[in-house]
Amino acid sequence: MRRARPFLALAAAETLSLSGTRLSTIAIPWLVLSTTGSPVLTGLTAMMEMLPYVVAKALGGPLIDRVSPKRIAIACDTASVAVVGLLPLLDLFGMLGMPVLLPIVFAMGVLRGPSDAAKQAMVPDIAALANVPLERVTGVASAIERLASTAGAAGAGALIGLIGPGQALLVNAATFAAAALIVAVGIPRMRRLPGAPEARPAERASYLDDLREGWRFLRGDAVLVSIVLMVATTNLLDQAYHAVLLPVWTQGSGHGPELLGAMLAAFSGASIAGAAIAAAIGERMPRLMVYTVAFLLTGFPRFFILALDAPLILIFVTLAIAGFASGFLNPILSAVIFERIPKPLTGRVTAMNAALCFALIPFGGLVGGALISTVGVAAALLLTGLAYLAATLFPLALKSFRGFDKTIADTGASVSRR
Repeated sequence: MRRARPFLALAAAETLSLSGTRLSTIAIPWLVLSTTGSPVLTGLTAMMEMLPYVVAKALGGPLIDRVSPKRIAIACDTASVAVVGLLPLLDLFGMLGMPVLLPIVFAMGVLRGPSDAAKQAMVPDIAALANVPLERVTGVASAIERLASTAGAAGAGALIGLIGPGQALLVNAATFAAAALIVAVGIPRMRRLPGAPEARPAERASYLDDLREGWRFLRGDAVLVSIVLMVATTNLLDQAYHAVLLPVWTQGSGHGPELLGAMLAAFSGASIAGAAIAAAIGERMPRLMVYTVAFLLTGFPRFFILALDAPLILIFVTLAIAGFASGFLNPILSAVIFERIPKPLTGRVTAMNAALCFALIPFGGLVGGALISTVGVAAALLLTGLAYLAATLFPLALKSFRGFDKTIADTGASVSRR
């Protein structure tokens, strides 16, 4: 039980911070859309958070390796309490216009990037402490993430409808505070596990050297590069869907934030089951086949069913199937990524990998807003869905991507690779 405590603490912290983040991803776009009526401004607001998020996540990797992921997570989550807490305070006094909102959203992204990267960098050490396969730990972590997203989405819709999007963000600030406290108390500082290779002194001589070494390792691994290209593209399209297309479709169909929260909850709720199965048998699943089928089910159908303006029951069934399939993705992806990275480079390579996967997200809202303004909601949904399908199928044509289905033992990769 003692070995499981750090994982339980990380799981609890992730549950809280992700629940709060899910609330803000619904509350902030709804706030902008309801006050301005502009899909373009809604997309711009999403970009103002995600662009610094990506940059800060990439640049924070060397600091995570040097300072320790625990300290970075605590510092960033604590600072986030103050920043996010400004939003409901300013909203209360009627001062939350776009010129004020955008800088605060920018600061939220700067703090969230390193915090998320730091929590992710803890996973290999915690898996080693618990002595369980990475797929199991990443599967449980993914199930918890989906549970947090489900609760956050469902609660966000009701809370926003009850007290308004600005005041609902008080809950987001509270979740960051609780997450920082849990990480501080429940997770030990883990510089190096027994038997893990020592970092070379040269690695700590220069921040830029650390950054360059992480980049050299990442670009030299064909599987990691393929993952980055595919996930970055689908993340762009997912951001367009979540930040603009889905809220605009919901509002245009005559519904309120309650339905928006319910649809997101249906997707993430079903994904809990998929993630739980991946946690239980993930190490025995054929990775490439499961990964491909899951992406095919979780992508295009979500866009297509909305473009058809189908009955709500069919929309919810489609979202549930897509969500179930998506539950298998993160456990497999995370296990593949962690297996291929040597311990001394964990922070900088995982942070850079995640940042590159998120690199196009800042533009997703703008893409969604521009498409709606140009061709309308239905055509925008269909075009983004087709692009999602193409991005899902493209990596299968790459010979290098076949290494995705092999473990480190099969590929002969070495944890001492530099």
